[in-house]
Amino acid sequence: MHSELQKLDGMDMEMYIISSDQPEEQKQVYKELDDFFGKSLPFVSDPELELIDQIGMKNGDVAYRGYAILDTNGQVVLKKINDNWGVELDKTVEDIKKAYDEIHK
Repeated sequence: MHSELQKLDGMDMEMYIISSDQPEEQKQVYKELDDFFGKSLPFVSDPELELIDQIGMKNGDVAYRGYAILDTNGQVVLKKINDNWGVELDKTVEDIKKAYDEIHK
C-alpha cells in the first residue's frame, strides 16, 4: 500500500495505521516502512483496542486486518475486514474513493 499511496491523492482526508502495538514498536515499523518506501503513514497506538472496537474491527484480543473511513464526527462510513486488502489494492482504492465521494456529495 505504501508504494501506491499516490492513488489516493486529491482526497482531503487523514490516513493512519491503527494497531494495538505500543508506540515504541510502531516507531520501529514506521522507520522500516519509511526506509523501504521513502514514506509511511503515521501510526496510532490503540493497545486497549478502544478505537478498533468503536470502528467494529475488534476480533477478541486482536484487530481484524482491513480498512475503515470515519467522517469528521467519528461515525464509521466504511468498514472492510479483509486480510488481502493490500493484494487487492485496486478494489481497496475503489471502495475508499466511493465512500469518500458519498461523504462529499
